[in-house]
Amino acid sequence: MTWLDHVPVLPEVLLLVGACAVMIADLYVKDEGRRTSVVLAQVLLALCALATLFVDAGTRNRLVLFDGHFIVDHLANLLKIVCYVSVSAALVYSRSYLEERRLLRGEFISLLLFSLLGMMVLISAGSFLTVFLGLELMSLCLYALVALNRDSAQSTEAAMKYFVLGALSSGLLLYGISMIYGATGSLQLFEVAQQVMRLSASSADRSLLVFGLVFIVAGLAFKLGVVPFHMWIPDVYHGATTPVTLIISSGPKVAAFAMMIRMLVNAMPTLSADWQQMLALLAILSIALGNITAIAQSNLKRMLAYSAIAHMGFMLLGLLSGYVGANGMNRSDAYSASLFYMIIYTIMTVGSFGMLLYLSHAGFDCENLDDLKGLNRRSPWNAMLMMIIMFSLAGIPPTAGFYAKLAVFQAAVAAGHVWLAVVAVLLSLVGAFYYLRVVKLMYFDEPVGETAPVRAQPVGGFVLGANGLFLLLLGILPQGLMALCVAAVAAL
Repeated sequence: MTWLDHVPVLPEVLLLVGACAVMIADLYVKDEGRRTSVVLAQVLLALCALATLFVDAGTRNRLVLFDGHFIVDHLANLLKIVCYVSVSAALVYSRSYLEERRLLRGEFISLLLFSLLGMMVLISAGSFLTVFLGLELMSLCLYALVALNRDSAQSTEAAMKYFVLGALSSGLLLYGISMIYGATGSLQLFEVAQQVMRLSASSADRSLLVFGLVFIVAGLAFKLGVVPFHMWIPDVYHGATTPVTLIISSGPKVAAFAMMIRMLVNAMPTLSADWQQMLALLAILSIALGNITAIAQSNLKRMLAYSAIAHMGFMLLGLLSGYVGANGMNRSDAYSASLFYMIIYTIMTVGSFGMLLYLSHAGFDCENLDDLKGLNRRSPWNAMLMMIIMFSLAGIPPTAGFYAKLAVFQAAVAAGHVWLAVVAVLLSLVGAFYYLRVVKLMYFDEPVGETAPVRAQPVGGFVLGANGLFLLLLGILPQGLMALCVAAVAAL
């Protein structure tokens, strides 16, 4: 094996070396605004994106490296690009907010980059060992980011809750992995798939496999934040600073989605009848509890937290619709719809928390519903962007959120889960209430108290505008992104 054989891992190597370089260079940065460190981080993300595109251009179907522990395929490359964009946008949106509160330190940038590295390892995981390595690298960095504001008791409490429950979920996942390993004798996902298929075709006892599968689904459900493993989501979203909430709500969700694809679709397709039933229960509970509970929230971050729970339920509708019995003819449509939904959700959640950061200033955090009252009078452009984001989250045409929901509903109906689709549609109408309430507050209510004018932030305003308009564009012309999703799923 020569160094040319390791070219597919160029993005990961580049990010690792670059993150270490940024961390060392930050020691010599005297500017409190960390302009040099932020610029270096953005350049590093751009280089990683170019390296990923270069690797993708040379990847025909799928490359398996390091004795099956690392996978490079179109799905991995697409999701890595989504993570780069979300982290880059998070840096842009967060800079002014963190600088005004003296939280923009080298630790924030370094932890953000190393958490991204964990996401990338997790997305390309080819074995249970790599899955756990990437998961822990990502999670440990996120725990530290939540606790970064040491002077805030609320942030410290949120970090402790996140750490304890995260450790519990990692334990559940590891316990499930150990059972699957005991039944199959392998840690590599493709070998596990072959052994599971052989055991399912024989008269051997499958109880150990199914028991391990239950623990794996529980661990995956926690990372996605679906009911009944959602307890940490509202408290962590609310307790963490808004920039950290933005980070937790975007890239890690994409990585958790990839983990679910690798561990369920790639490693255990023969057990689809078992894990699809579990996902159906998780999906309907998440959509119901997320949408209904969000109505009672007056804090925007908690409202978006329960919204995230509901959206993960909608995403699961696609994942549970790939197989109808032993027939996998619906796999392409179902999994590409789920992938499309995950990407659109990431864009929506980055835009929503980005708007909260944009509207915040020194001494004021835009976190409550009352803070958006009369926004149209202060800033019509930002009110329009927020309206587009809310419409997309609600699934109202012609935004991308509508097409994403339509795609997963069609996949569920095609798989015969008509009752699931009907209940999900009814619950999405319930969810539309609290999104439209935000629009009503911005356009029809009087501002509460003294409201400062919205500050002009050229770079943040440009990215936020592109974010909102991109949701509108993808709602009108979704074919390009959906074709990428179909190609990524076909490579599986």
